[in-house]
Amino acid sequence: MADPWDTLSPELQRHYENMQDDLYDGLGQPVVRATRQALERGQPPANILAYGLVAGMDVVGKDFGAGVLFVPEVLRAANAMKATMEVLRPLLVETGVPRIGTAVIGTVKGDIHDIGKNLVAMMWEGAGFEVINLGTNVDADKFINALREHRASLLGMSALLTTTMPYMGTVMERLRAEGLREKVKVLVGGAPLNEAFAEDIGADAYCKDAAEAVTAARAFVALSR
Repeated sequence: MADPWDTLSPELQRHYENMQDDLYDGLGQPVVRATRQALERGQPPANILAYGLVAGMDVVGKDFGAGVLFVPEVLRAANAMKATMEVLRPLLVETGVPRIGTAVIGTVKGDIHDIGKNLVAMMWEGAGFEVINLGTNVDADKFINALREHRASLLGMSALLTTTMPYMGTVMERLRAEGLREKVKVLVGGAPLNEAFAEDIGADAYCKDAAEAVTAARAFVALSR
């Protein structure tokens, strides 16, 4: 089967490659401008999402995981993507383009740190997920209600304080009590966490950074299909 990329004209391929490069460099205005130009050329929003944003953020995620890029550079790329999604999101809804999954994410109760959590949220969105970002200081009820309301199959929890880590276990207990545990994959992250802690509370994965969170999320979606 032919790669859909190969069906694009050389001019459009160069357009998307330039868009990916600008996204990588965190240049929000050029990426938004390239998005509008692609739309004027009759490109479907799904193509722009796949060939411009998702493809570009894939490279960002890989280089971040390899230590080529660092948090400030990734945040700039993610913010450029976020600005572009403001243009694309209503068009994607209109055309009924399916997202690859729905995720709920938040920093747990008692903790107000959000840089890492927001980075994961933006990179998940760039990977094709619909992301419900609940913010910081999120209690179990809010997590549970959001999972049910949005029928999400993925939950991301973050903590930066050792004193708030145990609350992740509280949320896991509520998931089991509410009959949601088997329906939701749980990813946890934050500086003081490790794989042993994630295993101890019964989470599905510990992710040391946003790149790992994207890889794990995609793997769980693939397994569920």
